[in-house]
Amino acid sequence: MKLLTSANILAALIFLVAIAYTASQMLAPDAKQANSVSTPKSVPNAKALPDFSTYQDVKAKKAAFFGYMLPLVQARNTHILAQRQQLLALSAQADNELSAGNTSLLTELAAAYRLSDSELSNQDLINELLMRADTVPPSLALAQAAVESAWGTSRFAVQANNLFGQWCYEKGCGLVPKRRNSGANHEVAKFDSVSDAVHSYMRNINTHRAYQDLRESRAELRAEDDTITGHILAEGLLRYSERGKDYVHELQAVIRVNKLTPYDEAS
Repeated sequence: MKLLTSANILAALIFLVAIAYTASQMLAPDAKQANSVSTPKSVPNAKALPDFSTYQDVKAKKAAFFGYMLPLVQARNTHILAQRQQLLALSAQADNELSAGNTSLLTELAAAYRLSDSELSNQDLINELLMRADTVPPSLALAQAAVESAWGTSRFAVQANNLFGQWCYEKGCGLVPKRRNSGANHEVAKFDSVSDAVHSYMRNINTHRAYQDLRESRAELRAEDDTITGHILAEGLLRYSERGKDYVHELQAVIRVNKLTPYDEAS
């Protein structure tokens, strides 16, 4: 009888532990989803750029850098995808006269993506906007941020929240490069937050004529229902740097060595 009682007690303990473990596993996805849902609202200005120069271990430094940047990139891509859904909805109505509200929305999106709506039909304007209003693969954004900011430690990253080497041309708009050529008037743009820098970077990729090839390649991949990868789209960044092909190859190497492509597949 004593043996039976001990066995019963042991069985009860095992059962309770199993219940507790199962409950914890059931709660984990909810907690994860809650964090994911709140990310677009809380991440953009949640914290200042960390001091990545304090990391002595290279792997730890890279992990921290990607861990900081990825939510910012994902939040901006989520916003862009919402705009894209609006455009797809407008496209379904473009053969008919758009309502005043939808016409206003189309005008706002055209302005956001630096397009004039005066010379195009609604459908042509929407088609051109759909070429622009699309995501930048996370692997590409992460690789460029790493290369352009020396993994978040450059002067421009630390003092100006500029992790993508973006320029501006009004006096006082940013930081003057120490090696600026004589007669040049550009500055390295200063941003209030890294989130603002991500926004500006993606807008640049999605609107500047220098990256038309990148946008066309992205549209082809989307039309074929293929994964839009940073390794492929990097080919469209020949004019992002004076280094041309060497710059593209460096980005592709960063993507490959740090195994960033799965972020694109997840997106």
